[in-house]
Amino acid sequence: MNILDENILESQRQLLHKWRVPFRQIGIEVGRKGMKDEEIIPFLLTLPRLTFFSVDPDFCKRSLCHARYGLVFLDVAQEEAAIFARRVLRHPEFDAQAKRIGTVIRASHAGLVVWQLHGEREGRFDWTA
Repeated sequence: MNILDENILESQRQLLHKWRVPFRQIGIEVGRKGMKDEEIIPFLLTLPRLTFFSVDPDFCKRSLCHARYGLVFLDVAQEEAAIFARRVLRHPEFDAQAKRIGTVIRASHAGLVVWQLHGEREGRFDWTA
């Protein structure tokens, strides 16, 4: 399951829908509108294995790695969120839910920076990989 933060723009939500990327968004299909950042992680733990996408840098912390979910911080302009969410989902290293669980990923134009649960150091991946 892919979950979008409430702060993902409606235009980006529509693009993902058009591309048939399965997702639910906080405040629409799951959770409630206006959830605070500190409420989101405990809420994610109530759901089955998922990947959470946000443009909020508060979700890009190594300490947030957990075996029940994956976090993706889209470190791009809000108008590019859908493109980069889809790029992460198609990347060979992260193209399956099981590959994203236990990670915190920062996706940017430069590539992917990844922290893994119990990992010693961050990993880096190019988009061309």
